[in-house]
Amino acid sequence: MYCLVFASFDTTHMSRRRDNRIAAVQFLYMWEANPPEDLAGELCRFFENQEQPREYYGFAEELINGTIEHVEQEDDVIREYAKNWDFKRIARVDLAILRLAIYEMLYRRDIPPVVSINEAIDLSKSFSIPDAKRFINGILDQFKLKLDRPLRDANM
Repeated sequence: MYCLVFASFDTTHMSRRRDNRIAAVQFLYMWEANPPEDLAGELCRFFENQEQPREYYGFAEELINGTIEHVEQEDDVIREYAKNWDFKRIARVDLAILRLAIYEMLYRRDIPPVVSINEAIDLSKSFSIPDAKRFINGILDQFKLKLDRPLRDANM
């Protein structure tokens, strides 16, 4: 019985994080297409139109703000590892997924890099073309080798 309760809790936590990552990718995609002058106001409007109350999306808001704050560093990583790809031709949804994952890998020590990579691949399966998962995995898999932290552990 204990295992079932633990598994149920873990699944709930993971699906909430997944929901938050989905919301983050959706917002980052919109942000790339039309950057708002008032980011905070646009975030309020965005979360008002989600299925859950805004409090549910606290993790998404952290991810969005962090990703946007560090977008230049994330884009530098993408340019470095997207060999033979013109940056401007990368699908915007793939760009949103990559930026989010790279932000997590660089700045969110509470998230193991392999989790960020797996989540990015899963997001690409839901929101992009079938070949996108190989492209995204290729970039993130190479980038993870440069990280200065354990790949499977969170450093709190």
